[in-house]
Amino acid sequence: MFKKILIANRGEIALRIIRTCKEMGVKTVAVYSEADKDSLHVRFADEAVCIGPASSTDSYLNVPRIMAAVEITNADAIHPGYGFLAENADFAEVCQEYGIKFIGPDPAMIRKMGDKITAKETMIKAKVPCIPGSGGLLSGVPEAKKLAKKIGYPIILKATAGGGGKGMRVVWEEEELESQWNMATNEAKASFGNDGMYMEKFIEEPRHIEFQIIGDQYGNVIHLSERDCSIQRRHQKLVEECPSPFMTRPLRKKMGGAAILAGKAIKYEGVGTVEFLVDKYRNFYFMEMNTRIQVEHPVTEEVIDHDLIKEQIKVAAGIKIGTKNYLPTMHAMECRINAEDPFNDFRPSPGKISSFHSAKGHGVRVDTHVYAGYSVPPYYDSMIAKLICRAQTREECIKKMERALDEFIVEGIKTTVPFHKQLMKNEDFRKGNFHTGFLSTFELEPEDK
Repeated sequence: MFKKILIANRGEIALRIIRTCKEMGVKTVAVYSEADKDSLHVRFADEAVCIGPASSTDSYLNVPRIMAAVEITNADAIHPGYGFLAENADFAEVCQEYGIKFIGPDPAMIRKMGDKITAKETMIKAKVPCIPGSGGLLSGVPEAKKLAKKIGYPIILKATAGGGGKGMRVVWEEEELESQWNMATNEAKASFGNDGMYMEKFIEEPRHIEFQIIGDQYGNVIHLSERDCSIQRRHQKLVEECPSPFMTRPLRKKMGGAAILAGKAIKYEGVGTVEFLVDKYRNFYFMEMNTRIQVEHPVTEEVIDHDLIKEQIKVAAGIKIGTKNYLPTMHAMECRINAEDPFNDFRPSPGKISSFHSAKGHGVRVDTHVYAGYSVPPYYDSMIAKLICRAQTREECIKKMERALDEFIVEGIKTTVPFHKQLMKNEDFRKGNFHTGFLSTFELEPEDK
C-alpha cells in the first residue's frame, strides 16, 4: 500500500479522496491554487502545497508544479480525481517516468479511450454495439454529405477530441450540413486545438446509461451495475440515479456484459465508466469510456455499499478484485448543487456563502467542500455540493430527496436547489418518462419572492 498520496485536484473530490486515505492509514498531500487557500481539502490534508495563482493553467493543470510538490513531500502516488489531469495521458506518462504511481489506467489505455475514433474502432473489434457512422475522421463536407445520405438523417457531427458538448452539432437535413460542419469544426479548433470530426447516426430520445466497471492488474474486470444520467442540460449531467427506471434484467445483463467486454478489450486497470446511448426500443450503443472516477460515483457506492475510491487505490496498489458483478440492492439518486442561477439561464453565481446548512437524516449524504463564510471562486467548475439520497424504492428515494432539498440552505449566492425541487415534483420525472432532451421542454416555474 502507498505511504503518501498527493491529490492533484481541488474541492469536493479532493476532500472525498482525503477521507478515504485517512481511513486506510495513508498520508495525504493537498495541492491548491491561491484562490483555494480556504477550501476544506487544504485544511484536512496532512500536508498542503500552493502550486500557483487562480488560473487552472498556472495551477491544477501545471504538471511541473504538481511534480515539484510530489518531490518536496515525498509522495509515492498521485490521485487525479476527475477533470483537470485525470484523463491526461501525458501526465500519466510523466508520473510513470518519475516512478510515481498514477492512480488510474496507464497512458496507452487513456489514449486509446480518449480519442473517440480509436475508442469506437476498439469497441467494434471487441463486438460491443456501436452507433452507425464514419469509420474514422471525415475529410470534409463532401464526404460528410455522402455518408449522411447513406446512414440517413438526422446525424450528429462530433469532434474527435471533444467533451462537454463542444464541437457537436445535430444535422436534420442536407441543406444545413455545411453550416453546422463549419460551426462544429471552428468550436472544436478553439476548444481543443483539433478540428477532426466524425459522424454518427443521431439517436432520437435516447437514454444516457453508463456502467461502472473495475479492472485489476491481473486481467479481471467486473461491473457494478448502471447509472441513468439522462437528466442533463447542454450535455452536462444534473441528476443521476441507480437503478435506471428504464432498465430491465435482460437489458442489464446485456449491457453489463458489453461493458466488461469493453474493459477487457483494453486490459483496463482501475475504476472507469462505459457510457451507452439507449434508444426507446432498448437498443444500446457504445458512446465513450471515461478512464477515471466520475462525479456521480456516490450513487453506485450507496446501492452496493462499497467505497469506490478505496477500491481504486487498492487496484493501483496491485490488489486483486473479486470476480462477481454487483447489482443494486436499493435505489439512490444524486442532485448536483451548482453555484448557478436556474432562473437566469443557469448563469454562474460565484461569491461568498453567508449561510450554509446541508441536509441530514437517514439515507442522506452530502459531499461538499464549502461552508458558511466560504467564497466560491469564479475560476472553476460551478459545482459546490452533491446531495445523494438512498431508499428502498425509487418513489421513496424521490420523497427523501424532496425533504432533503427543503433542508438544504445556501444563502449569499444562487444555486440549482430550486431547479431540483421543481424537477422532483414533475410527473414525467416521477414516472421515469424522460430522456436526454427532457430538460429542453421542462418549464421552470418563476421563483417565489
